[in-house]
Amino acid sequence: MSILVSINCITYNHEKYIAEAIESFLMQKTNFDFEILIHDDASTDRTADIIRDYEKKYPHIIKAIYQTENQYSKGVRVFSLNANRAEGKYIAICEGDDYWTDPYKLKKQICYMENNPECGICFHAAEIVKDGKGRIDVIKPYNKSCISSTEDIILGDGEFIATNSILYRKDILYNMPDFYLNAPIRDYPLQILCSMHKYAYYINDFMSAYRVGVKGSWTSLITSEKNREEKIVNLKKRIIHMLNDFNQYSKEIYSDAVNTKILNYEFDILKVRGKIKQLKLPKYKMIYNSLGMKEKTKIYAKCYFPKVYQGLLYIKGYIK
Repeated sequence: MSILVSINCITYNHEKYIAEAIESFLMQKTNFDFEILIHDDASTDRTADIIRDYEKKYPHIIKAIYQTENQYSKGVRVFSLNANRAEGKYIAICEGDDYWTDPYKLKKQICYMENNPECGICFHAAEIVKDGKGRIDVIKPYNKSCISSTEDIILGDGEFIATNSILYRKDILYNMPDFYLNAPIRDYPLQILCSMHKYAYYINDFMSAYRVGVKGSWTSLITSEKNREEKIVNLKKRIIHMLNDFNQYSKEIYSDAVNTKILNYEFDILKVRGKIKQLKLPKYKMIYNSLGMKEKTKIYAKCYFPKVYQGLLYIKGYIK
């Protein structure tokens, strides 16, 4: 059996969602073989048990790793750890709390990639869903299928492309540059790297669902703790560092987009810290003026009425 696609699925405490994710992989209608690589990072709920049940039913497709100690908390890059064992020519991404919605998703993407060897990464539109509310938004960067520029991807941040929509060529992972290896996140620099070495292509079909508001998710851990602000600031500083490293690696070909994005990250850091005077400096004028009244009011409240602002965050459940 020659595997064409490896599905990289990272999961942790996704008891409520992992079955839906696996079923969405198994429903794929293809004329090629694929494997499902699941990395359970020592879940403390029934996630591993559910995976084992599926693995028994589909032993030739599902290949799982069951960690006994949480690797992410030790600083292990679990995304890369799982991707490194892929046998496929292509790698598709979907975390255990997300799922695919189109049974022809892989076939559509592979059809394009196989016919266009200069394409390094293919992605598509996705729904944003929340438990109890269903679809609340969409990730749809363009209005038609098209080539996506590296500049668009840099400026769009990691949220420009739905992670569970990505399919990329595995050979791009060989000899990874330092800007990727040292990055605090994986999807954003991966998108940049794949698009600059070859090109990125967008399919204007909704073929996956990205779930938000999941308890214990990476995003929720960053935004729900008492030291959330410093964590957010440190993360953004590290991404700025990654973008500077990428600028050197790419010989500043994309410097306009990189510098614009760095300016936005600097603005975000000042906003988190409530530095309203600095936010109004001339270099941030366009960004500040683009904010809506609601966002400007939040900044004023944080700067001049910090206790009231913290109280609102507590009421909304952002901090404990």
